[in-house]
Amino acid sequence: MKVIVTRPATQAEDWVLRLRALHIDAVALPLIGIAPAPDQSAVRAAWGTLESMRLVVFVSPNAAEQFFAMKPEGQPWPQAVMAGATGPGTSRVLRGLGVPAAQLIEPDAAEAQFDSEALWERLRGRPWQGARALLVRGDGGRDWLADTLGAHGAEVRHLAAYRRVAPVFTTLMQQQLGAALAQPREHLWFFSSSEAVTHLSQATVGADWALARALATHPRIAATAQQMGFGSVIQTQPSLEAVSACIQSIPS
Repeated sequence: MKVIVTRPATQAEDWVLRLRALHIDAVALPLIGIAPAPDQSAVRAAWGTLESMRLVVFVSPNAAEQFFAMKPEGQPWPQAVMAGATGPGTSRVLRGLGVPAAQLIEPDAAEAQFDSEALWERLRGRPWQGARALLVRGDGGRDWLADTLGAHGAEVRHLAAYRRVAPVFTTLMQQQLGAALAQPREHLWFFSSSEAVTHLSQATVGADWALARALATHPRIAATAQQMGFGSVIQTQPSLEAVSACIQSIPS
């Protein structure tokens, strides 16, 4: 069984390497493209405001990577500013980019899901009245965490650090897609975004997914795959340990 990793290119390649290290046959087929922010000057300018923030939330590894791509040379992460991550993948990227582990806040490892709601469970006991917070994301997205922080007195600002776009299918990607369509039982689609599922649906209008299998890291993603027509959709936590254990439990 070949696992198809659909994350954006950088994260997809990383996941492929980590899964292969566990003797899982995996390939990258990125179904979300990442493009520069609509206003890169705004991302660059945001670095000048970090000292005034109590919290900066990064909603994905892409948000962290694209925000730090605009970091002024030599500027460290401010000592009094917490960095929030919605999951361990984002935390790992932030540590690699120089954010001290002591200043990172992420969902508890025991949480059933890694998302804004899980991150809030780690934030809710802190005083937010009058605090300034920056939410770094792509163009658009859910407002739940920003609204919740605002309801507890925080002044929250959104920053679009990148744009999500439909993928451009290379020859290799087209070959991988064709193989998965021709032999659905020999492939397992690994989805970590509803948008990836939507892009796949748009690229394969009329395809029959009744025999296809998918692994989804959130109920919303699983529901999107089911609506698309996947015959089997399994939900799992998004950690490497959970994903690999789930894959290895699926009959070939």
